[in-house]
Amino acid sequence: MQVTREINIYQVWYDKLKSYTALLKVRLSLLVAFSSGFGFALASVGQIDWVQLVILFIGGFFLSGASSAVNQIIEQDYDRLMSRTKNRPLPEGRITTAEAVRVALVVGSAGMFLLAQFTNPLTTGLAFLSFVLYSFVYTPLKRVGPIAVLVGAVPGALPPLLGWTAVTGAITHEALVIFAIQFIWQFPHFWAIAWVADADYRKAGFKLLPSKGGQTVQSAVQIMTYTLFLIPLGLLPLKFGITGVDSAIVATVCGVLFLGQTFRLMVDGSRKKALHIMFGSFIYLPVVQVAYLLDKV
Repeated sequence: MQVTREINIYQVWYDKLKSYTALLKVRLSLLVAFSSGFGFALASVGQIDWVQLVILFIGGFFLSGASSAVNQIIEQDYDRLMSRTKNRPLPEGRITTAEAVRVALVVGSAGMFLLAQFTNPLTTGLAFLSFVLYSFVYTPLKRVGPIAVLVGAVPGALPPLLGWTAVTGAITHEALVIFAIQFIWQFPHFWAIAWVADADYRKAGFKLLPSKGGQTVQSAVQIMTYTLFLIPLGLLPLKFGITGVDSAIVATVCGVLFLGQTFRLMVDGSRKKALHIMFGSFIYLPVVQVAYLLDKV
């Protein structure tokens, strides 16, 4: 009897941990934290301050998790309408709204505290701006129109810039270069997801594709256009002496391959081709960022 009670307690805690993991979107938050670490390492001259880097990583992870939690709190009624989100912890009732709010407050406050104590006011302020834009501006705009993607691209591109300012305390032209690459990357990334999930998004009233008609040639052309911009942007780190020739070649090859996927979407407009772009976007960014780090001048 005692053993059964202990097993039940462990099961409850395991289920709760799974719910919190889903609420904080742990995998996405780890990618955000990685991007901030990328900016930090790229800006570091000589010895990397590993303690500050780890704290930045944890702080960025916490703030990203808090943003995801707030997003799910605000959108829980819409999440119930969509197949891809109806199994999230709030729509399923695995955690309450009040519990989710408490988690978001604790995790978000911890992230802000770490950044305020161990970075600088500029980095802390930009991190708070990112949290506000994603949670309270981008989230409600998703039902208004594709302007949401433009707004959402700002907090989505801020992590590497935050890493840079954590080291330098300033927004330099180098910081703007790595911000610009991730900013433009957001558009094909977001729009590919919106294309794949279009039927679901329509149930919730989300309007993210760039064309009013949704899955149209016009939307595919805009996806292609923004992807095209990634090729010259990928060469700017070489131009400004941030990295070398090898990473410029990697960025160009990745950009061309990524661009090729968008042409296939324009030809047939299928969900399968949009999936290829979505997965291509997941590959492009970390590969290019790692190449920049390995080729840092």
